[in-house]
Amino acid sequence: MAAGGRAPEPRVLICLGALLARWVAAGSGAVVIGELHEDITLPCGNISRPRGPVTWYRIDSEPIFLVSSNASLPPREPRFSLLNTSALHIGMLSLQDEGNYTCQETLNETQWFRVWLQVAGGPYEVVVNISATGTLPNGTLYAARGSHVDFTCSSSARPPPVVEWWFQGLNSREEYFGDNLTVSNFTLFLMSPNLQGNYTCLAKNTRSGRQRKVTTELLVYSAPPSAPHCWAETSSGSSALQLTCRWDGGYPDPDYLWTEEPEGLILGKSKLGVEVLNQSELSDGKKFKCVGSHIVGPQSGASCVIQISSPSLLSDPMRTCFLGGNVTLTCQVSGAYPPAEILWLRNLTQPKVPIQSNSRYLITQDGQSSTLTILNCSQDLDEGYYVCRAENAMGVREVDIWLSVKEPLNIGGIVGTIVSLLLLGLAVISGLTLYYSPMFCWKVGNTFRGQDIGDVMVLVDSEEEEEGEEEEDAVEEEEEEEEEENVRAELPKEVHQHGHIHRVTALVNGNLEQMGNGLQDLQDDSSEPQSDLVQEEERPV
Repeated sequence: MAAGGRAPEPRVLICLGALLARWVAAGSGAVVIGELHEDITLPCGNISRPRGPVTWYRIDSEPIFLVSSNASLPPREPRFSLLNTSALHIGMLSLQDEGNYTCQETLNETQWFRVWLQVAGGPYEVVVNISATGTLPNGTLYAARGSHVDFTCSSSARPPPVVEWWFQGLNSREEYFGDNLTVSNFTLFLMSPNLQGNYTCLAKNTRSGRQRKVTTELLVYSAPPSAPHCWAETSSGSSALQLTCRWDGGYPDPDYLWTEEPEGLILGKSKLGVEVLNQSELSDGKKFKCVGSHIVGPQSGASCVIQISSPSLLSDPMRTCFLGGNVTLTCQVSGAYPPAEILWLRNLTQPKVPIQSNSRYLITQDGQSSTLTILNCSQDLDEGYYVCRAENAMGVREVDIWLSVKEPLNIGGIVGTIVSLLLLGLAVISGLTLYYSPMFCWKVGNTFRGQDIGDVMVLVDSEEEEEGEEEEDAVEEEEEEEEEENVRAELPKEVHQHGHIHRVTALVNGNLEQMGNGLQDLQDDSSEPQSDLVQEEERPV
């Protein structure tokens, strides 16, 4: 017992070391992988029969005793012990524990069983770095559309791990990006919505097979490409005004802020962009501004402004419809924002009931212009006032249109009357011309008869010369007696004027022979009164 309780002699160990060295060179034995800082058990061969005394050695440059089934031999360290009287149990593995181990069993003969222990560690921590645009409050990363993003993943392990990248988009299967022994990094350019999803970095220990992964969600955000659009509308059946703002095309939806201008009074902020204002908050000409802000910019946001106003009406005040015909009344609304609701009323019979389209009325509307067409006009039913009414949140405007219904006019009779009046007027003018301008008539007669107006004028001139001579004689006689001078001067003038009238009459009649005889008669007539005058002058007073 004393000899059995002593440690092996150095000579025995040297022989054992030479033998194990040959085994190691031959590559025989089992391989066991243990995890760093954990416990490991090394089997002493694959034997199920009863075991004999077992001794474990660590083989480096020389054998090192570790533990033995002989209770008189204490273990080298407390970490070493026998399990099931044969297996070597090592607690809290360290990197220095890696190496070759030998189990010696002595039963009928001595047997040696070799075990190669490999120590693996990790991967312990996976570090992922994504150069995204920003981070949401819940830790989710986001990148702006069109930007480029760098991805880096690293981990520590023994031996160094293999790092792999995987990507899984929305409603798609996982895709493999590639690997690197120590560090895996890559860059995605021009980020787009189809690159939004989960990015997984996987670090794997090639010795132990252990792996660790980190999954990071990356969102791709984009600001709306166009400017925001805002408008106002009146809620159906209510006098309240609803302000709506839309800035479409971005992801995620922007935030909206409504303010009253120019004071900048905040009306409300939401993701819907809708604000409802009561009638008491409204006034004609008031302005409201909507500012849209997005997480990826622009920093100052984008805005739009609306101005509310009451409607104005324009229409013809009076229209006429012929009995049995059709007529269209037009009502044009301008300056109304939000757009006004246009109604047609009949203020005499049903002032508060709007006219509806039916077999007698046809109502059409194009934008802010409305027309009312009345079919088969009736004087009893349709004549009277019609009201065009425009209403929005700012107020109500009305305009009256008077419609008169008349019987159709006789166009043929009107034309005949006009022609008759024209002919009558022409006849009156012609008569007045003939009466007050006989010379004009004489010229016209000569034109139609082809006469020479020069000859006639010569006769008239010779007559005037005779009259001139007679007037000179009368002047000489007047010198003798001044009292009788006026008498003799007046009588020849009357005769001469009378003679002129006869000659013009002859010219108007167009009879040259008669005109010649008329001249001779006129000369005779003119000489007779002169002789009578001379006799009267010679007669004593």
